[in-house]
Amino acid sequence: MFVDYTKIIIKSGDGGNGAVAFRREKYVAAGGPDGGDGGNGGNIYFQVDKDKNTLIDFRYNRKFKAQNGENGSGSHCNGKYGEDLYIKVPIGTVIKDVETGKIVADLSKPNQTELILKGGRGGRGNSHFKTPTRQAPRFAEDGEKGEEKEIILELKLLADVGLLGFPNVGKSTFLKSVTDAKPKIANYHFTTLDPNLGVVKTKDGDGFVIADIPGIIEGASEGVGLGIQFLRHVERTRLLLHFLDVSSQEGRNPVEDFYAINKELKKYSEKLSQRKQIIVANKVDVMQDDTLLKEVEELAKKEKLQLYSISAVTGQGVQELINDVSNILKTLPKEDVIEVEDKIVYTLEDKQDQWSIQEKDGVFIVSGKAVERLMGRVNIEDNESMYYLQKSLKNMGIEEKLKQMGVHEGDTVILADWELEWYE
Repeated sequence: MFVDYTKIIIKSGDGGNGAVAFRREKYVAAGGPDGGDGGNGGNIYFQVDKDKNTLIDFRYNRKFKAQNGENGSGSHCNGKYGEDLYIKVPIGTVIKDVETGKIVADLSKPNQTELILKGGRGGRGNSHFKTPTRQAPRFAEDGEKGEEKEIILELKLLADVGLLGFPNVGKSTFLKSVTDAKPKIANYHFTTLDPNLGVVKTKDGDGFVIADIPGIIEGASEGVGLGIQFLRHVERTRLLLHFLDVSSQEGRNPVEDFYAINKELKKYSEKLSQRKQIIVANKVDVMQDDTLLKEVEELAKKEKLQLYSISAVTGQGVQELINDVSNILKTLPKEDVIEVEDKIVYTLEDKQDQWSIQEKDGVFIVSGKAVERLMGRVNIEDNESMYYLQKSLKNMGIEEKLKQMGVHEGDTVILADWELEWYE
């Protein structure tokens, strides 16, 4: 089964908590705090696997989680880091964020590895919070939670040449005649339900990859026929062979078909519509007359496109087409066809200093990653810890912002999940 689109949920590992511990040894007076740090949570990477060619592995297994970091302990013993998780995908996989629709990574190179989610940072032990005036801190830092995201995995085939055309115009027959691919061939529409790849070997030893794209018809960019799901496979190609049936067996007009498909390409992607095309007039061996062929010749002149008349069944004109395609490909640069715009890597680091304050019915709600981290290392029942909280709120600018918003003594201030009473 060929699977080229799926959604999965990934979660990086949580960071371990820092330890609250004090050195207690015989003959060692006032040993002081020695709580170790928690280990960082595991990261999530996506990696290209040359042995995979579909996303079938993600059809039933849709949730992936990296290992959590271990908690710290006494004697300055730090917790073990969580193991990173490497998720293997086929080459040509594009990763998108479901929430924003942005491309996160484009895995289009052999052995490519991309960091997608960073694990939560381990919390610091109480030994980090010792100062000349705070000799025995009874608080430590909780580990940060890992991030959870829903992402789209979209497979786009990597090929040099893409075969375009309405159903039953002979694309699969052509692919079978010039490569070792074995596509299904029959005299009915949508014989090809999955994209097929084949490698062409030329006489001079060169080779290139052809992708037979299933029948793209009018309305494909809106999901008609086999739909937009197959237009994505055309994006990777550097050259398009546009097959037109000039035999009149289907009762279709090849010129109208040409413009209908190019209209769908333009709707899907302006850049794709400008990709270099060659017109291939197929089934010349069974033409009733040359009326349609002459119309296609006029079309080629009008659009300033190269035209080849062939019969994929008998082989007429096929070798000449293959030779010229090979030479044309040598002039086309192998560049990244898919542009990764606004590429992002989810990271907790980007949000460490973020906080915001909202006032609702006289209650001041302070939220954000920075506040969550702060409250994770505060012991409400310890006076020194509360003094540390007040100092941190001042250093972070939260205290000043609250005063600007009109907070008064006795007002309720919510910090993360803690509800506290403000006092001057």
